[in-house]
Amino acid sequence: MSATDTESARKTAEGLSYSSGFGNEHSSEAVPGALPVGRNSPQRAPLGLYAEQLSGSAFTEPRAVNRRSWLYRIRPSAAHPAFTRTGNGALRSAPFDETVPDPNRLRWDPLPAPAAGTDFVAGLWTLGGNGDVRQRTGMAVHLYAANASMTGRVFSDADGELLIVPEHGGLLLRTEFGLLRAEPGHVALIPRGVRFRVELLDDTARGYVCENYGRPFVLPDLGPIGANGLAAPRDFLAPTAAYEDREEPVEVVNKFCGNLWAATYDHSPLDVVAWHGTHLPYVYDLRRFNVLGTISYDHPDPSIFTVLTSPSDTPGLAGVDFVVFAPRWLVGEDTFRPPYFHRNVMSEYMGLIEGAYDAKTSGPGGFVPGGGSLHNMMSAHGPDRDTFEAASAAELKPQKLDDGLAFMFETRWPVTATAQALEAGHRQQGYDAVWQGLERHFRP
Repeated sequence: MSATDTESARKTAEGLSYSSGFGNEHSSEAVPGALPVGRNSPQRAPLGLYAEQLSGSAFTEPRAVNRRSWLYRIRPSAAHPAFTRTGNGALRSAPFDETVPDPNRLRWDPLPAPAAGTDFVAGLWTLGGNGDVRQRTGMAVHLYAANASMTGRVFSDADGELLIVPEHGGLLLRTEFGLLRAEPGHVALIPRGVRFRVELLDDTARGYVCENYGRPFVLPDLGPIGANGLAAPRDFLAPTAAYEDREEPVEVVNKFCGNLWAATYDHSPLDVVAWHGTHLPYVYDLRRFNVLGTISYDHPDPSIFTVLTSPSDTPGLAGVDFVVFAPRWLVGEDTFRPPYFHRNVMSEYMGLIEGAYDAKTSGPGGFVPGGGSLHNMMSAHGPDRDTFEAASAAELKPQKLDDGLAFMFETRWPVTATAQALEAGHRQQGYDAVWQGLERHFRP
């Protein structure tokens, strides 16, 4: 990737403007008068544009969860040639049946550096997942490593929405709705079916992706917390309309039922001049998360750190939760302050964006930014030996945890690791050793 490309992308990213609010009915026009007033599909759309609806939910779903947007574009999406199968690379999809679900605790180092010229799509690498893309249930855990911007092509995912979690290197996301800037510490949410291109803001980029096949992410209900707390809707930023008017070949890569398909258009499909609706992308700064916790005793359940949740057909049981462990104060009295020893009916994939995680300080390779761990349902886990011993003997004065940013994809079903994940050279061997040496202290 050339320095000129990076400089151009950064210059573009610095001048972006947004509208705020998660789940709002947003609207935007890049050219005054491009957005119809009083109707969605007039006989002749303004400025010679085509009106087109993008539905992210069934037409008759309740208003509170209905997702749709109206796009006013230079060419309709229907104006394209046939798609043909293309290689999936290291991308995999549910059902994950090439291996059996593994009850063992697993941990990986960061992805190795990719070959030169690897863009975001080519750099996607699937760790595992659950469910079935054809039934629109479950999720997948991917990682990405890239050293080139997507040039002359765009990507869309018909199988699910993509929650992108940068860990190293910033991203400029050019979507049908406009542009988003996502740096490490941010997350970007790209809805099902929305086309986008990823340009790098640095020479290299690396991070995590949760592909949610199920119901779209929403903000969790707050219950007895009250009206405020956790992630504030106004801190989610939506793009403003920005279009490409390019009459040149563009490859459109579409993920459909687990496979990649491609077609070469004679124009850019990122040609939306105006839009309004509720099915749209967002970016969110995780450092704005309002962390709640104990001010008396005991470590709260990690559900108190939920940023976004994908509801299932069972109330309180998520298809997938996105949880962040952000900087926070620890003040609990007579309390073991790190996360406690635990066996969970949910399955947990944890990643680290920066710094250190307060429950993992040791072990072969350690738990480092860009790495990740998988603890499937009922797999016993918790603080490693060094953390346990230090926390059990620590003086319990107020302590600020401000040197780490970790997250978790938590899901109702076991995560089946792919063969490439189980056989990867960057999978840590001997992860179980971090819990060895926990001594017997029982004194009857």
